[in-house]
Amino acid sequence: MSLLLLVVSALHVLILVLLFVATLDKSWWAFPGREPLNLWYDCKWNSSAEIWSCGNVSENGWLKAVQVLMVLSLILCCLSFILFMFQLYTMRRGGLFYATGFCQLCTSVAVFTAALIYSLHAREILGKEAQGGNFGYCFALAWVAFPLALISGVIYIHLRKRE
Repeated sequence: MSLLLLVVSALHVLILVLLFVATLDKSWWAFPGREPLNLWYDCKWNSSAEIWSCGNVSENGWLKAVQVLMVLSLILCCLSFILFMFQLYTMRRGGLFYATGFCQLCTSVAVFTAALIYSLHAREILGKEAQGGNFGYCFALAWVAFPLALISGVIYIHLRKRE
């Protein structure tokens, strides 16, 4: 049983790391030979003034939805991990981790929705910036985090506390 708890906890921490990197790192849209774009800002090197000039990626509503959903997935994943630890030490023997599983399933739905919106509306979100680029590794990490969070949620729902 302790090995199962260790594996489930490690999976949860892996999902948290994937979500943090996918949300905060800067490679949702990659260009050959140029700085990639993230969800939050676009920085370009101004060689004449020798400074970085940064601005919003877009004011598009779809981008705002992706930003909100990725932050929501991070919050839900952190909440479910805290809830799991709380339930682990306070729940009676034989209890099920329904609340933790439900939070993880909501995390997977939020990540799935964010990645799907970005994949369907990337050209609209980025406008003329989208030309010559493709999806970056943070976008791929979001897609990897989705099935892992889904599997984790199902495991939590079926997991029963034993002594």
